[in-house]
Amino acid sequence: MGTLADLLRESTDLGADDIDHLHALVADWALLADLSFADLLLLVPSRLAVARGGSGPGAEFLVVAQVRPTTGPTAYHNDEVGSVVINRWVVQNSWRERRIAREGEPEWDGGVPVRTEAIPVLHEDRVIAVLARDTNLATTRTPSALESAYLQCANNLALMIAEGAFPFRGSAVELPEAPRVGDGMLRLDGSGKVIFASPNALSAYRRLGYTGNVTGEDLRSVHRTLNLPATTPAVWHAIGRRRPVEVELAVGSTVVLLRAIPLFPAATREVLVLVRDVSDLRRREAQLLSKDATIREIHHRVKNNLQTVAALLRLQMRRTKVDEARLALRESVRRVTSIAVVHETLSQSLGESVPFDEIADQITSVTVDLASTGTRANTTRKGSFGRLPGELATPLALVLSELLQNAVEHAFEGSAGTIELRVHRDVDRLDVVVADDGAGLPDDFQLEHSPRLGLQIVRQLVLGEMQGAIRLQAGPDRGTEALLSIPLQS
Repeated sequence: MGTLADLLRESTDLGADDIDHLHALVADWALLADLSFADLLLLVPSRLAVARGGSGPGAEFLVVAQVRPTTGPTAYHNDEVGSVVINRWVVQNSWRERRIAREGEPEWDGGVPVRTEAIPVLHEDRVIAVLARDTNLATTRTPSALESAYLQCANNLALMIAEGAFPFRGSAVELPEAPRVGDGMLRLDGSGKVIFASPNALSAYRRLGYTGNVTGEDLRSVHRTLNLPATTPAVWHAIGRRRPVEVELAVGSTVVLLRAIPLFPAATREVLVLVRDVSDLRRREAQLLSKDATIREIHHRVKNNLQTVAALLRLQMRRTKVDEARLALRESVRRVTSIAVVHETLSQSLGESVPFDEIADQITSVTVDLASTGTRANTTRKGSFGRLPGELATPLALVLSELLQNAVEHAFEGSAGTIELRVHRDVDRLDVVVADDGAGLPDDFQLEHSPRLGLQIVRQLVLGEMQGAIRLQAGPDRGTEALLSIPLQS
């Protein structure tokens, strides 16, 4: 089964703006489902039904999206997306007559009585789809005050859909932490007075410190009592701007998120305010930020310590008279510096992964500068490493440093040359090639028997720590290619 856009393109002649409108509706229609205690099915007529005006024998409508309520029992245990509805008169009447249709007896689906209400989806003064609001009647009873308030708000939203006023144009995508109907609900009249407050909403305001009953009170007065006057105008913007507004109320360690949604079908002027206590969520976020800051500080201190070690090794190198010892100390400085670069990047990144392109470019520049004794080799990089976890970035940085050092010292021997770093990344694998146009490999070269310390380090890190593979081979024209293949764990 394809996406909503795929189904609409395959089954209808709707334009891009119409499809975007239906996408926006589906992005926020869980609100209507929860307020209605009903399943919602989004139906579009087949091309044949459109040609007939959406009515007549055999008129077909295709279900392209479905959502179930979290506040009540579902009417459909099966996934209805992709199914075809034929001769459902309430749907056809809604499409043809551009009105909310409620006529007809309940239908039975799998032993469950289902009442259908069809809502025309209006966009740019055209009906582009029908929204079926299907209620499971098996548990029907006299609604409580809370349920009545839900249904009144749901009916207002349904009228707005039929008038083309919902979903709201240009409204931001709802965040995962945004309150839902069951978290808490306030219903305000056009003057800002609370005409209904759910028990969860009352509890949220009680945690903020308001001891009275908000029902019957002007919400502005309630906020002033809590010393929150600056947050109040945002709620009234929902009326004036006719679009949802989100605002946080914070008193001490208690944080409550409000989402104000204007309801203005026909002459009605109300605001639905969803309320969610996010105190625990914000506390966990603060803990994660503190932990992340601590980890970044640790990486920063490790980087500083490694730079100190490198400085001490440089000082010792200057005082050493033996050429072999000076060379060993210089290579140690390069290796320590490569590790320090990774920790410096980790100290500036959020999370435990790093953008490795920056590290690779920096290591390339430092290594080539330190290793070059004559003309500096030219270096290029093709492809991107992307973000890599820190536990992979450190050994990979050392491996690249050793391979670059080996190319500069043994491929060119002080003469000019070019080193190319080629990178290809798949979902589960990283392939890297370090290629030079230098002298090439000796005829009897075998990587596993090479006496060079740098290549021994490379082989140990690639095969052991990174669980990858490495091969050194002659280039297609001249020079040498070092091929790395490293698995990436999800």
